[in-house]
Amino acid sequence: MSDGDGTSAAAGGERRFGPLGTALVIIPTYNEAENIKAIVERVREAVPDAHVLVADDNSPDGTGKLADELAAADDRVHVLHRKGKEGLGAAYLAGFHWGLERGYGVLVEMDADGSHQPEELPRLLTALKGADLVLGSRWVPGGRVVNWPRSREIISRGGSMYSRIALDLPLRDVTGGYRAFRRETLEGLGLDDVASQGYCFQVDLARRAIRAGYHVVEVPITFVERELGDSKMSRDILVEALWRVTTWGVGERVGKVLGRDRAAGPEDAVRPGTGPAVRRPVADVAVAGEAAATPAESPASGRPEAAAPESAGSTSADAAGPADGTGSGPADGTGSGPADGKPARASDGDAS
Repeated sequence: MSDGDGTSAAAGGERRFGPLGTALVIIPTYNEAENIKAIVERVREAVPDAHVLVADDNSPDGTGKLADELAAADDRVHVLHRKGKEGLGAAYLAGFHWGLERGYGVLVEMDADGSHQPEELPRLLTALKGADLVLGSRWVPGGRVVNWPRSREIISRGGSMYSRIALDLPLRDVTGGYRAFRRETLEGLGLDDVASQGYCFQVDLARRAIRAGYHVVEVPITFVERELGDSKMSRDILVEALWRVTTWGVGERVGKVLGRDRAAGPEDAVRPGTGPAVRRPVADVAVAGEAAATPAESPASGRPEAAAPESAGSTSADAAGPADGTGSGPADGTGSGPADGKPARASDGDAS
């Protein structure tokens, strides 16, 4: 956790963390017309300074059109129209590249169906002040799931446990998808060679972050099963996750047997502007304190009430684009953005 001035607490040692910058909440969608308006409104209410990117995979139900209408009414809502359904991992990678190119300092993963409650986002962003990556965790003390059948919970807990053991990861919730990354973390993970498409994409990024020695914090969340629309979970997704996790685990163990301290991974890459990567201590993981684990619930809705909204960084209230960390306003990497600072609407081809 953070002491509030950019210094991490004991789990992060004496390392100092810089300001966060503006947050971009990436919401992948495919046939989420029943949910998209509500989830965007909840994000904007919970963290007013955050921007939202809807990454729509050409939804047949018109989700992309509804997202365009939301963007037309709010200059902090943006839409990335993709060519078709290519999987969760591909949608997030496209959203990451879109956000990094436009200078956002924090990139957040969030489901469109309301299972990741926007009202809990302020706590993730607060924890990120003293971390490289924050995971919203269902399986740490204070975390829980609501309205899940027992079979679904067994699959999820089993998947996280298998991933922990196979990959030797010190995380309780390896497969969860409610996450907040610093931009520098994503830049150091080697995103260009991420091939996982389904939910094992989450395992892959967690594995890369741990192997690279990033400081990871798990924050308890309440995961609520969707009420509207259809789940995207399928047998193919589960099979891909099992196969890839097993392959990664075997590969790393073979590497150790052959005398390498670990299989080649993202820690061997050169992070932009840093020269050869410095190997920080591996398995730098902490769990946020339980005191903040269960926010007060609103009697009317049953949802947790948002904490006092915090900007993910120091950005002026009237800025329409992400701050560049210098106080100079929007940064799109080129200086050629629109006069109002709003990033240009992108197509799938723009994000690669």
